[in-house]
Formats: sequence, structure tokens, C-alpha cells
Amino acid sequence: MRVLLIEDDQADAFLIQDMLLESTAGNVVVQHVTRLEEGMLQADENGFDIIISDLGLPDSQGLDTVTALASVAKHLPFIVLTGLADHAVGLAAVNAGAQDYLVKGKVTGEMLVRAIRYAIERKRIENEKAQVIVELQEALAKVKLLSGFIPICASCKKIRDDNGYWRQVESYIREHSNAEFSHSICPECSHRLYPELYPKG
Repeated sequence: MRVLLIEDDQADAFLIQDMLLESTAGNVVVQHVTRLEEGMLQADENGFDIIISDLGLPDSQGLDTVTALASVAKHLPFIVLTGLADHAVGLAAVNAGAQDYLVKGKVTGEMLVRAIRYAIERKRIENEKAQVIVELQEALAKVKLLSGFIPICASCKKIRDDNGYWRQVESYIREHSNAEFSHSICPECSHRLYPELYPKG
């Protein structure tokens, strides 16, 4: 598991790294940076599994840190650390995009590992939901393309497209949907086109 730790306090950073390396989370690699700007560059370039960030950094404070991380690491889970024993701050951070929050001085190794695992799983579910929504929106857009009024010739049955060209109905529908055509002749047209094949009377 690759962890990006953004923490300017060296003692707190050492404590977090020590907890992770001594935990039962398996093979853990921690990349430590002290500024949000550097952390955002690292998050954008490297394949981390999660970000752990202090809310108070030299170049960012409070919810601005959360907003910045959420904008850059859109598909990455992140947990924030706060020195304030204030649940309102943590909840505000979660509402702004963080998966969880931990209060400095009250974190144990077991608590940290559990929070990381839950955060990764919650973000995975969130990403899957977002992907499903995108797919549904794309499907709905395709359905809408074939809704409403479609100009069709009353004689030859060609359809006029958005550019004003008259096209075969098969071509138009194939382009605007996933439908495929298998050509055949209905009984009425068969009688009209091939009367010799049918007995008279």
C-alpha cells in the first residue's frame, strides 16, 4: 500500500509513519512531504492508494486544504488530521470531500489502519457509483437522440438529419443507437413485389 503523508510537523509525521510501518496492514510505503503544493504534485504524478494530510499546513489551512486535495486527487481517498478535538471540523472536512478525519494525539495504530481501509473502500464504492452515473447519462443521451420529432419522407421514408441531408432510415438509426438491422420482406411487400409466387384468388 502506497501512502502519501502531507504533514509539516516532523514529530507527528514520524509517529504516523511508525504506526503504519508497525501495523498489520502489510507492505506499506510512505511518501512524506511537508507542504500541500508538493503533496498535490506527488498525488497527480504517482500511484498512491491513499493520502493522509494535516489540515494546517504552511501553505494551506483548514477546509481550503480539503478542497484543494479533492480537486486534484479526484479518484483518491484521503483522510485529514486535525489538532482540534472538534468533531464539527472533522465533519466539515468529510462533507467537503475527505473520507474520514482523525484527531492528533488520539490516534492509535489500529485506528489508523482501520480508517485507511474504510476510506479506500468508501472511495472505491463512490468511484463505482460515479462511473455508473456516467454510463446511465450516456445511455440516456442516446435515447434522447431518438426522441421527439424525426423528419421522415412520407414517400421514400428517408430521414432528414441535423445537417439537412436525407438519409436511409437504417443509416440514421444505426448512427444514433446501438441497433443493428437484419433485412427481410414483410408478407404485404412480398405479395406486391413478387405476385407470381402467390396463387391468385
